[in-house]
Amino acid sequence: MTAPAIELKGISKAFGPVQANKDISISVQPGTIHGIIGENGAGKSTLMSILYGFYKADKGEIWIKGTKTEIPDSQAAISAGIGMVFQHFKLVENFTVLENIVLGAEDSGLLMPSLSRARKELKELEEEYELYVDPDKRIDEIGVGLQQRVEILKALYRKADILILDEPTGVLTPPEADQLFRILDRLRSEGKTIILITHKLREIMEYTDTVSVMRRGEMNATVKTSESSPEQLAELMVGRKVLLRVDKVPARPGKPVLEIENLSVVDSAGVERVKGIDLTVRAGEILGLAGVAGNGQSELLEVLGGMRVGTGTIRVNGAPLPLSGSGSDARSRRHAGIAHVPEDRQREGLIMDFHAWENIGFGYHREEIYRKGVLLNNAALRADTEAKMAKFDVRPPNPWLAAKSFSGGNQQKLVVAREIERNPDLLLIGQPTRGVDIGAIEFIHQQIVALRDQGKAILLVSVELEEILSLSDRVAVMFDGKIMGERPADQTDEKELGLMMAGVAGEAA
Repeated sequence: MTAPAIELKGISKAFGPVQANKDISISVQPGTIHGIIGENGAGKSTLMSILYGFYKADKGEIWIKGTKTEIPDSQAAISAGIGMVFQHFKLVENFTVLENIVLGAEDSGLLMPSLSRARKELKELEEEYELYVDPDKRIDEIGVGLQQRVEILKALYRKADILILDEPTGVLTPPEADQLFRILDRLRSEGKTIILITHKLREIMEYTDTVSVMRRGEMNATVKTSESSPEQLAELMVGRKVLLRVDKVPARPGKPVLEIENLSVVDSAGVERVKGIDLTVRAGEILGLAGVAGNGQSELLEVLGGMRVGTGTIRVNGAPLPLSGSGSDARSRRHAGIAHVPEDRQREGLIMDFHAWENIGFGYHREEIYRKGVLLNNAALRADTEAKMAKFDVRPPNPWLAAKSFSGGNQQKLVVAREIERNPDLLLIGQPTRGVDIGAIEFIHQQIVALRDQGKAILLVSVELEEILSLSDRVAVMFDGKIMGERPADQTDEKELGLMMAGVAGEAA
């Protein structure tokens, strides 16, 4: 019999008092796609980081292709034929694609021969796996979908037979995700072994051969995907039955809360990103804004949240908001009743080296509940953080942990808790469940719907069409900085929205 491509035996890893992995054993067969799922903080990424040499296990063994293998660092993992594509890419943004491919795998001290050989091999890999990307483009000049291709090409250039992907579609549009899985299917057919960490059960059911379920640092089950179901996997993940659809009553829209007229936004390079759009969001409704990333949705949220200037007219509850100069900042937006969950939690929603309790207070630290005279009442802020952590099931529930010590999904819960709990008139929420597990998705969706049912207005931006359609009462589509059309959510589908996302005007779509 063929030896497993990977065997982990009795792996345990603790970070201080937190037991991230506890006596985990797993076997992955060669030439398969093996899914690993679990709640945020279940220990999935930690386990794979041990396999890739980012962490060293406290105890346990790693076997690669039947041979016990020590992996003290990532270089040892690469030598063992393992490549990893992290959820947050490990690329040097001001380097070219080619320079990133070569980085750390140079032939000698002379760079030019390494670049010349890499260019030739890169062309062969691109053609073999349809991973086309311009080798001379800088990373900061290409989109996230192409950046992910660069990460995969890096691994293949280093002769990886085992490829680990951590939440690979979290930042991809639906067409980019489809292309990724065509590539993974091709790699599997050529005998390569793929480990897929994802919270998306649809991806697990469609693309994996087997799936392992982790819960609270332990391996809960490993099953053949064909012999399982989304409902069964969801229950194994969270230990209870999970509602896989959004449960909400019809909206009862009230007065306009957000009114946008002829809004335009020009970026620092002089490119017009938002082109004279009109949009209205009413009290008691969720307006979903769909579109491929890079078509103006981010800039729209940033202007509304006080992070960017624009021209045109914006009114909240009938009062005009300044779009530049005094009164156009984020603090003024909060005073106007706007809360903002930004699209990028790590760059815009949190300060990663600061404690959870400090992050919960950011932007709201001047409120009376957090003050003791002219000083900040740290005890009150920590108590409030503990309450929010309990309500939003943030794990581990420790206000003293730095934001960077939480999993991506638990970081998202911190940001969502901070903003939703402020009782805003208007909630701006970008990519609310990016990188979040199925149980947390259900909870975050419930909180958004509850806010709507309290009569609040919500502008939702998401690249997940399934999320847009299930959460929204109305859907608008942006393409090239313009609104291509609007539809009641129950009178459209992914096909029509996809056409508008590709630039086909509403009526034609």
